[in-house]
Amino acid sequence: MSVVIFCGGKGTRLKEETEFKPKPLVTVGGVPILHHIMNIYAHFGYKKFVLCLGYRGNAIKDYFLNYKLFSTDFSLKDGKVKYLKSGNKSDDFDITFVDTGEDTLTGERLMMVKEYIDDDFMLTYGDAVAKIDIEKLVELHGKNGLTGTVTGVHPTSKFGLLAVNDKQVVTSFYQKPLLHDYVNGGFMVFKSKFFDYLKPNQMIEDAMKDLVEDEQMAMYKHDGFWHCMDTYKDYEDLNVLHANGAPWVFDGSHIAVEHYVGL
Repeated sequence: MSVVIFCGGKGTRLKEETEFKPKPLVTVGGVPILHHIMNIYAHFGYKKFVLCLGYRGNAIKDYFLNYKLFSTDFSLKDGKVKYLKSGNKSDDFDITFVDTGEDTLTGERLMMVKEYIDDDFMLTYGDAVAKIDIEKLVELHGKNGLTGTVTGVHPTSKFGLLAVNDKQVVTSFYQKPLLHDYVNGGFMVFKSKFFDYLKPNQMIEDAMKDLVEDEQMAMYKHDGFWHCMDTYKDYEDLNVLHANGAPWVFDGSHIAVEHYVGL
């Protein structure tokens, strides 16, 4: 099953980091968040990726073309490279790079990569990590028989929440609590029938609303760790989390690219 990743947005709310590189290459612990996301899938054996490129897409191509050079020792003689170590296990990724345009909406980006994916495929955004059991997500999708399955996660409020009594006296104050409602965490699985819902110049969420109306959408509940990189504060928080154990990383799936200096 292919994993399609949206990598074409400009990340305008993260301008400090995305002015000169695409959002998926913004680093967490010295590693692009895109590589973290791909490693989550690879941990469960899903290593076939289709990247929908757009804004500064060539930088993503350059990262993966040169990744092995910067992540292992090698010798150079007569213009020929000899790798002295096997490198990281993620070298066996099967990646298809597709230029889907700089200003293309997500629905149309997905339509542009249809020929490169299977009947059932996974889909996510290039800006969120989670300690999610991909195998259970896929299992639920297979059992429910519906066109799409999304992952519901609990976001953290960016604001303090207040509760008051009938006299307007504040009775509780929660600073940036974990919210009880579910939001789409971005780890999704679809059948090829989903393409029947897509229209030109459309966001993918618009087509998902049509799925809901037809009762063709299921939700996999993920109550564990999830965090997106939407703002510079999110970027800082993710790097702090990485320094304190990277709660989205499965045992044995760390990425050894700390020598990469091309970002």
